[in-house]
Amino acid sequence: MERDALRVAGLGFRKAATTGSLRAALNAAGGPGVGALATLAEKSVTPALLHLAQELGIPIIPVSAAALAGQETLTQSSRLQARLCTGSLAEAAALAAAGPGSRLLGPRSIAPDGMATAAIAEKSSS
Repeated sequence: MERDALRVAGLGFRKAATTGSLRAALNAAGGPGVGALATLAEKSVTPALLHLAQELGIPIIPVSAAALAGQETLTQSSRLQARLCTGSLAEAAALAAAGPGSRLLGPRSIAPDGMATAAIAEKSSS
C-alpha cells in the first residue's frame, strides 16, 4: 500500500458466510494491503467478520444505511437498489468508509461459494 493512500475493503455477505468466504472475496478483490474492512453497521458484529478483522489486524468500519444510499457503484443489483438505494453493498461500503474523493479499484468480487462479495476503494491523502 502506498504511504499516501488509504485502502478500505467493503464487504457484503449472507448470514451463513464463513471467515473463509469473506477471506476468499477479499483476496479476489485484491485485498492484501487494505487498512480497514467496512460493511453495513448491522453486519459489523458478525462473528466471521470479527474473526477476519482480528486475523488481519485491522479495524471494521460500520457504515450506516444512510451513508450507503446514493453511492454510485459499478455493479447494479435491483434488489440492493430497492433495499439500500445503492447497487452494491460491498462497493458502497468501501466508498463510504474511504470518504469523499475515494474511488473504486474495480467492481466487486464474489467468493467462490457465492456467500460474500468484496470491493476496494482508495482515497489519496494528497
